[in-house]
Amino acid sequence: MRVIAIFKRVLREMLRDKRTLALMFLAPLFILTLMYFLFNTSSDSIAKIGVSNVDTTVVKAIKNKHVTLHHYSVQATAKDKVREDNLAAFIKQKDGKLTVTYQNSQPGDSALVRQALQGGLTKIKVQALAAATQTQKKALQQQAQVLKTLMAQQQKMAAAQGARGTAGANLAPQSQKAQVQAPTNYQVTSHYLYGSSDSTFFDTFLPILLGFFVFFFVFLISGISLLNERTTGTLTRLLATPIRRGEIITGYLMGYGLFALVQTVITVTFALTVFQIHMIGSVWLILLINFLLALVALSMGIFVSTFANSEFQMMQFIPILVIPQVFFSGLIPVDQMANWLQWIAHIFPLYYGGNALMNVATRGVGFSGIAFELGILVLFAALFTILNVVGMKRYRRV
Repeated sequence: MRVIAIFKRVLREMLRDKRTLALMFLAPLFILTLMYFLFNTSSDSIAKIGVSNVDTTVVKAIKNKHVTLHHYSVQATAKDKVREDNLAAFIKQKDGKLTVTYQNSQPGDSALVRQALQGGLTKIKVQALAAATQTQKKALQQQAQVLKTLMAQQQKMAAAQGARGTAGANLAPQSQKAQVQAPTNYQVTSHYLYGSSDSTFFDTFLPILLGFFVFFFVFLISGISLLNERTTGTLTRLLATPIRRGEIITGYLMGYGLFALVQTVITVTFALTVFQIHMIGSVWLILLINFLLALVALSMGIFVSTFANSEFQMMQFIPILVIPQVFFSGLIPVDQMANWLQWIAHIFPLYYGGNALMNVATRGVGFSGIAFELGILVLFAALFTILNVVGMKRYRRV
């Protein structure tokens, strides 16, 4: 009976907490629906390839539904065009040598280019081999026909008396050589603008993962910490003093911000020293971006905690506010999503943080190249700070 009583109590508490019920039943459906649209729209990746002075045969062979070809003049420079037009690769030909310059900031695009190039060159060799076989076949058929004709004529001459000597010399078959055109043996040389041939998906996306983990843990810890101060009455007693709401929020941001800074330094240092990732850009910019992400997560976590009454309710915001940001942070190419999904991506801080981290880590972009993204992160932090000051008013009773 006591077990039944506890069972009924749990049911009553769950039925009273409408937010928990919504989390259990609706949040998984929301995440699954979002993933359905994301992976459906980005399943057919397309890599842009620039070609310069490449044989028409090669161009036709490598063309498929996964790549788009853009033609450039002979004077075009591979590195410049890859950066300017965001090409996955640039192929240039000199005689029978193909020089391929990969951007390599998206390993998936580099893999598509390799597959298209290898498949195209293999296709050319197979076609050349098939043409040579066909030519040889025709030559053998012609020789067989000549031999058959010769044998028939020799039989007739053997029946005719006195005509064997002179005619036999005139009926000797002429040798025919099949003219087979040897296929062009293209030599391929590869260069990598960012990273190397050993770069993996983990190496490329590790900067984004750094930003996500910094954002996630700062969001969670700051929200739960302020929630504890509210539920234990500390915040209420603090608000009863003459201290201003802005000073309280600033103090919280400075206090938690110091720990967020330490966490950022430890996380980035660990990734660079243990995983030994290839970092093209400045490490200081990586630290700056992650610190700004931590500030956004800090102010956002404090703001969200005002809507929760327990740690469990604070956790309920993670599937709605944090997990969707992973999909728009750059792990999935945003430019290959549907237009309405691209608009949604612009409302998430990790979209700007992920772009900045990718540009610095894999493309070597400087401060001026990511100034816009940094400005947006500062605006996010300022916006949530203002909302925190306004939201703090609801807890002041004096």
